[in-house]
Amino acid sequence: MSSPTPTKNTSLPKRLADFPTLPDALDYAAQGETGFNFYSSRGHLNEVLPFADLRTKARDVARNLCGAGVVSGDRVALLAETAPAFLIAFFACQYAGAIPVPMPTPVAFGRRDAYVGQIRNQITSSGAVMVITPLEFMPFVKEAADGLDLLLVGTLDDLRAQPQADDLNTGGPDDLCYLQYSSGSTRFPKGVAVTHDNLMANCTAMNVAVNVSTEDRGVSWLPFYHDMGLVGFMLGCLTSQTTVDFIPTEEFARRPLAWLRVISENRGTMSYGPSFGYELCCRRFSSSNAAAPNLDLSSWRVAGIGGEMIKPQVMRAFAKVFKSCGFADKAFNASYGLAECVLGVSFSTPGHGMLLDHISKQELGGDHRAVPIDDDGSGTGRTFVACGVVIDGHTVEIRDDDGAVMAERDIGRVFFSGPSVMQGYFGDQEATDACLQDGWLDTGDLGYFWGDQLVIVGRSKDMMIVNGRNYWPQDIEWTVEHMDGMRSGDAAAFTLEQDDGSEKPTILVQCRPSAADIREALVDNVRSRVQNQVGLACDVILVPPRTLPKTSSGKLARGKTKANFLSGEIQPLAAGA
Repeated sequence: MSSPTPTKNTSLPKRLADFPTLPDALDYAAQGETGFNFYSSRGHLNEVLPFADLRTKARDVARNLCGAGVVSGDRVALLAETAPAFLIAFFACQYAGAIPVPMPTPVAFGRRDAYVGQIRNQITSSGAVMVITPLEFMPFVKEAADGLDLLLVGTLDDLRAQPQADDLNTGGPDDLCYLQYSSGSTRFPKGVAVTHDNLMANCTAMNVAVNVSTEDRGVSWLPFYHDMGLVGFMLGCLTSQTTVDFIPTEEFARRPLAWLRVISENRGTMSYGPSFGYELCCRRFSSSNAAAPNLDLSSWRVAGIGGEMIKPQVMRAFAKVFKSCGFADKAFNASYGLAECVLGVSFSTPGHGMLLDHISKQELGGDHRAVPIDDDGSGTGRTFVACGVVIDGHTVEIRDDDGAVMAERDIGRVFFSGPSVMQGYFGDQEATDACLQDGWLDTGDLGYFWGDQLVIVGRSKDMMIVNGRNYWPQDIEWTVEHMDGMRSGDAAAFTLEQDDGSEKPTILVQCRPSAADIREALVDNVRSRVQNQVGLACDVILVPPRTLPKTSSGKLARGKTKANFLSGEIQPLAAGA
């Protein structure tokens, strides 16, 4: 069994993404010994891919791409499995001047037809000329590509069987580097167009924000088709020559403690995840206390949180459970970002832990002000986690509906500008114009400034307006999820239009028990708890387990949930049946 790549390079100086293009970054990293390592959920080292080997293999396959007829600027769709083959194909596109389009694997979807429809939409909307997939997913891809005029639909080995061209054209800083489809894209996918300049600007700023050094080693279970996995722990780490240990996303879901074991054994220092990833570890740990002596998490200096609204109670629970394993809550590093800005927008200061702001619910929903109050347990406030300081070289403004910049603690729409802002949505000028004007990106998120700290409170399109008052669905969902027997992702809140034009607040709740009396009690308890905690009278509708759809990154797909319920795809359970 080979050894994983080392944390440090022997003599290659550390550079933080100060390269013209991604191929330049790999050319440099290949001069050292660091690289990528691929682990199973049982902690076994399956494959080792030093940056030097990645460069050699990618350049070789790039000649196959060109020999197969791919020309500079062509899009190549790649199923983003957590495996060396994906990285080789991705960087082969870079050396050939092609534009890779990472696509989700079937494990991110519940139904075959939904998955096939999604990737077909991404293939067609990107104008991809080729699709490369692992052999096990070939039936899905063949179905999705049926009738499309493509140069090749096959595996990496099929691509390697193509003739090779002699010349390569890597493109320049202003050329597109890749297309990133947002995790919520379904019927109308929008591919975020990112140039090499965009990528390097964001990677430099992110590496600086978390103080990346020669001592750092990354560990990740995040999927390569999501921006946090693709950029945060693949491209961002490669551009700083940082070794990363990967665990396949689907294997993490089955055995979440594998994440912590790899951190412990390899002395990982940086790893990120959404709140639900930390929650999964807590849940599994509670039923596997024998693992406690085998974990040493004292090396973990940047325990990043992002990708969804941060749940402070989940993070507190994680810190409490794993304190005996050497985990320090000061390692928590809250952040905010989105694919339209490559990835990172703001980061907390490393080593400071979570900064919490407890504000009045009445002011939050009424005057749209973040008014701080004491957290006395009365339920009159809501706690938010500050997402840190805006990255160097970039600017965030909080604006009202008329576009005016708002004062500190005023809640409004989050606008972002700087060299990381995307070029637009590929092939969709209308969608681009709707969110991008004069270099400013309307993120669609709501937030406020607390000093220099950016605080995100939710998505503007998800806000529930009832009798002229604003309610955040996350408040309702969190209230339900913290009832006994409930889990994260068990509730979805939204409004439904009534015949008289009014909006009725509604909660879908996943229900596991089948007994009529237990179901009736659950409906009553949910209704009462939400009324008491949030001050809102809601319809409570029970639905079967595993019914509420999620995005490919694991977040609740609230809009899709509502659409599926209205279409009848989600059928309610009888409360008393």
